[in-house]
Amino acid sequence: MKKAKLVMVGNGMAGVRTLEELLRIAPDLYDITVFGAEPHPNYNRILLSPVLAGEQTLDEIVLNDWSWYTDNGVTLHAGFKVSEVDRIKRVVHAVGPNGEQVSAEYDRLIMATGSNPFILPIPGKDLKGVLAYRDIADTQAMIDAAATYKHAVVIGGGLLGLEAANGLMKRGMTVSVVHVAPWLMERQLDDVAGKMLQASLEERGMKFLIGAQTQELVGGEDGRVKAIRFKDGSELPADLLVMAVGIRPNTALAESMRLHVNKGIVVSDTMQTVTDPRIYAVGECAAHRGIAYGLVAPLFEQGKVLATHLAEFGIGRYTGSLTSTKLKVTGIDLFSAGNFMGGDGTEEIVMSDPFGGVYKKLVIKDDKLVGACLYGDTVDGSWYFKLLREGRALSDIRDKLMFGESNIGDVGHQGHNKAAAMADTDEVCGCNGVTKGSICKAIKDKGLFTLEEVRKHTKASASCGSCTGLVEQILMFTAGGDYSATPKLKAMCGCTDHGHAAVREAIATPLPDGSKLLTTAQVFAHLNWKTPNGCASCRPAVNYYLISTWPKEAKDDPQSRYINERSHANIQKDGTYSVIPRMWGGETTADELRRIADAVDKYKIPTVKVTGGQRIDLLGVKKEDLVNVWKDIGMPSGHAYAKALRTVKTCVGSEWCRMGTQDSTQMGKDLERAMWRMYAPHKVKFAVSGCPRNCAEAGIKDVGIIGVDSGWEMYVGGNGGIKTEVAHFFAKLKTAEEVMEYTGAFMQLYRLEGWYLERTVHYINRVGLDYVKKRILDDAEGRKALWEQLQFALDGEPDPWFEFDKAAVDTRQFEAVVAIA
Repeated sequence: MKKAKLVMVGNGMAGVRTLEELLRIAPDLYDITVFGAEPHPNYNRILLSPVLAGEQTLDEIVLNDWSWYTDNGVTLHAGFKVSEVDRIKRVVHAVGPNGEQVSAEYDRLIMATGSNPFILPIPGKDLKGVLAYRDIADTQAMIDAAATYKHAVVIGGGLLGLEAANGLMKRGMTVSVVHVAPWLMERQLDDVAGKMLQASLEERGMKFLIGAQTQELVGGEDGRVKAIRFKDGSELPADLLVMAVGIRPNTALAESMRLHVNKGIVVSDTMQTVTDPRIYAVGECAAHRGIAYGLVAPLFEQGKVLATHLAEFGIGRYTGSLTSTKLKVTGIDLFSAGNFMGGDGTEEIVMSDPFGGVYKKLVIKDDKLVGACLYGDTVDGSWYFKLLREGRALSDIRDKLMFGESNIGDVGHQGHNKAAAMADTDEVCGCNGVTKGSICKAIKDKGLFTLEEVRKHTKASASCGSCTGLVEQILMFTAGGDYSATPKLKAMCGCTDHGHAAVREAIATPLPDGSKLLTTAQVFAHLNWKTPNGCASCRPAVNYYLISTWPKEAKDDPQSRYINERSHANIQKDGTYSVIPRMWGGETTADELRRIADAVDKYKIPTVKVTGGQRIDLLGVKKEDLVNVWKDIGMPSGHAYAKALRTVKTCVGSEWCRMGTQDSTQMGKDLERAMWRMYAPHKVKFAVSGCPRNCAEAGIKDVGIIGVDSGWEMYVGGNGGIKTEVAHFFAKLKTAEEVMEYTGAFMQLYRLEGWYLERTVHYINRVGLDYVKKRILDDAEGRKALWEQLQFALDGEPDPWFEFDKAAVDTRQFEAVVAIA
């Protein structure tokens, strides 16, 4: 049977989601052609903000790469702008980047033209350096400007404007936000939450002009913007000006086609245009029942209905959407939904703790939740949104409503972990309407083990990304065995049925007679190990759990360590070793460099290389030379190859750099000297940057410290390895002493609770960032105790290269084996 011809104008998120749904339910019904004005495949426009902030790359936000179109038989004309649609002949005409022309006939046509940024009609709007913030080109232009210019002004204190301002500030620019309304995000927040948001952003260095009215933009002789002028006559310098004052549905093509337009392309409940039933509209360009939506969740709901109609199933109607908002500025938790402003006939329950940075307002009408506004603590946002959508009566839970889902007895949830507290019917991903049950089913049925696989099969966390942590928790539980409130965890290895958590608990619990398990042999005997002496997988883990749980009491077993930790060097593929002298914070001296150079010559070390962690790596050292190489160099580094603190990367900071706001080198040296002897479940890397330009790449380290005008920002759980993980914003700190204490406490918590070979990012995903914050940020006494425990554990820890006897290093391993004739 000859296929019908489906043409889509627009290659954005809403339109391509429609095609995905259509191909899933009716893969052979249409020949599909797509025209996209941008020279890119479909990408996640929501994640442009992390790209601007340097947290992700453009390649990482592509949703459907070039091969997806080919594999699904979709003809994509990327970089082609549709110039005309002939509704009589049913032909679409488009022009390419070099003037080439392409046409395509259609039986059905989808208008997915999205929206355009609104540009204020003021003098100077056409100057160079004046940008909107809508697509990849805008984002790249801002990144390029940030590399050259210093002063940025963002007009608009809404969601998009704040994300743009945050990204530019991360790029090292000084940023001022101009907002005409009396508080930020006035469409998503009430005045209290809006002002708390402003205060939090001001602490980070962002500046605000609230209530300011722009009159014109002032240009220089080079034709580039140089200032913004207000109606009161005052001016503000601006090398870059970003307008983020709203969007308008892109209806120019629709109007030229004589389709009915009113606040967008007017559509019915089947997403058909009211003018021509062969033509549909979806996404930000469509107006349904007088509303043009700008958030991704309702656009995906529209796409699902449209796909069902195109597949000729004859079911499904789009009746509108209830929307919620989450802010994607790193480290700021914000959620709002429904009628959070209140009004006639409504009641408000408010909890406000300005000092603690927490604000909650729930709006109730006729015993039902009709609105919610949360700032600082949004863990129950999805639950409130569920109550709001379902219209559940609140009389039986009203007295506990403000305290969240885990305190409501009738839902039967316990524990601090959000994933365990959710029912299978609870929605995890609001953008894509994915429930916990569907995620668990996909993981079990398809054998999924990575976040990328879950995204591919379920779409959960593939859009705005705010549910990523929750999806990872569900994945970790479900992939470990049959899901239950108390998940079954995998055994450590074939030597035992016990998992890591059970082994750690057994070691930490004194025996009935008051004694402790202090050796690997005692643990194996007590827990009835199947293999009496363990294996290469479980022995290092048990040994680590012993020495981290009972420092100075448990006996370290060198033979239960990996080869790098036994030889205190990094074995290479040819059997030689590499040596990396420790340079505190990456700083060294001429004397140290001379000693390194002399050792290279003396021991004929073939390769000298600078590492990514700002250290010098001597590669190709013979095992029998290791002891003397270290003796001649005379620099510490015995733990540089262990599951321990590797390096602390730094920039030059305020001591030398004209951009520096804090002395990052000194902070890096202090952190490294304090914790370099620290063994951990896995290797640990720190970085300290002296300003938000973040030259030390602190955003992808286990602990990243970034200097700002008012002190330091602390980030945790980053990883620059096989799968790059961007660190979570953790805390704003004022003093170097606080940085030391908070970092040490976090490390000790990870040392005590992390499973062996579990990186910090996976530890945080397992227990939840909120849990870590409660242990470190919310419990001052507990934090100090953890820091003291770490200092106690590290006090007197020997350097294995210079304290052989104390470190119990068997030097016979470094002796060359002599063959006997």
